[in-house]
Amino acid sequence: MPQTEISNVLSDPRTVVRNFLARPQHEGVGAVVRRSIGRFELRYFDPFLALDEFSVLIIFYSGFAVSAPAGFPDHPHRGFETVTYMLQGAVTHEDFEGHKGTIGPGDLQWMTAGRGIVHSEMPAAQGTQKGLQLWINLSSKYKMIEPKYQEISSKDIPEAEKDGVKVRVIAGEALGASSPIYTRTPTMYLDFTLKPGAHLQQPIPLPWNAFVYVLEGEGIFGHSKSPAVTAHHLLLLGSGDGLEAWNKSTKLLRFVLVAGEPLREPVVQYGPFVMNTQEEINRTIEDYDGCVNGFEKAKYWRSQARIDLDY
Repeated sequence: MPQTEISNVLSDPRTVVRNFLARPQHEGVGAVVRRSIGRFELRYFDPFLALDEFSVLIIFYSGFAVSAPAGFPDHPHRGFETVTYMLQGAVTHEDFEGHKGTIGPGDLQWMTAGRGIVHSEMPAAQGTQKGLQLWINLSSKYKMIEPKYQEISSKDIPEAEKDGVKVRVIAGEALGASSPIYTRTPTMYLDFTLKPGAHLQQPIPLPWNAFVYVLEGEGIFGHSKSPAVTAHHLLLLGSGDGLEAWNKSTKLLRFVLVAGEPLREPVVQYGPFVMNTQEEINRTIEDYDGCVNGFEKAKYWRSQARIDLDY
């Protein structure tokens, strides 16, 4: 993504216009998610389709899983991107193109589903696996491109630190650090940790939609006299040239700031398929059911995780 020129000094900080608590719900097989975008109160926040904070528990004994199977076995996607960012533990990914790997703590996978992918995401480590998965819509010109992956290990995610503020730059740039991720839908994705007493000013391109999701601690966002917000809250930000945040507590504050350029295109969604018209959705369902037009390999493919579950 070409970098957008943004000032380092905020003249019009964004305020919080809506605040949601993401409550836990069951999803997949035995997984628990806190969904903040893509739920009843907030179906879509252009260009973002969904944000899940997910948690999967697995217990191993002598090399074998003794807890109930859990995770996200074989399922399809078309027309958007999924961004998986691991906070704790590890997840193994497989798809019908033969791509397979494990995303460990702090690792990132940016998957462009494009015209079609069928994959599974299952826990790969002892204990609780936690992470964030963000769904980013694609414009009509990119919806039917070939599937692609961008993966970055934790050690290679750019980081910067200044005046008690630390950032991991997943996409975009902050505090002089830039991510190598290419975003077809221009996107900023920043993981901030503020020490007690720290103050942040982060520029955001003016036309972009932006939100904050609090992971740990409590912070003040938008205005210094605003009430503190705690973990698992999603904050939609209004217009302005950036975000101001304060940590006035005695503990660390950690949150992600995500912003993206609105597509301003029609959105028709049917579960894991996101297109521009109902006709395109109908055709996608037919393609998937008939294993054609990008889903050919779905006819006979089963992930090892799916085979184990069936067994």
